[in-house]
Amino acid sequence: MADITGTYRLVKAVARDGSGNPLPPPYGGNPLGRVVLGADGRMIALTCDASPNLPAGAKREYSSYTGMYTFDGTTLVTKVDGASDPSRIGSDQVRGVRFEDGLMVLQPPLRPYGAAPEQRELYWEKISDV
Repeated sequence: MADITGTYRLVKAVARDGSGNPLPPPYGGNPLGRVVLGADGRMIALTCDASPNLPAGAKREYSSYTGMYTFDGTTLVTKVDGASDPSRIGSDQVRGVRFEDGLMVLQPPLRPYGAAPEQRELYWEKISDV
């Protein structure tokens, strides 16, 4: 089983519709994010659209949460105890995990983003062991 403890930076985000067809990239194609997975079992994740300017009327995509996590080699489960979206507090955030070309790929479940469901994959580069 891979040791996932460390600090990661978001390097790429992709999205597909429920049928697997490509969608425009999440976070305006300019993702910024960090995930810290501590050896003590606590994690924090944050993601956002890092575009310097957004089109008029557009909302900046932003999300963060923290909690204690478990990892079984293929699935990361975080019991959320703090979040930018209060509806996540008390929930289990489940992510599929795989490793590809030196990156950790996290895949949240298919869920609505905006008007339609999306399947996202977030590609993370390890930048520190802590």
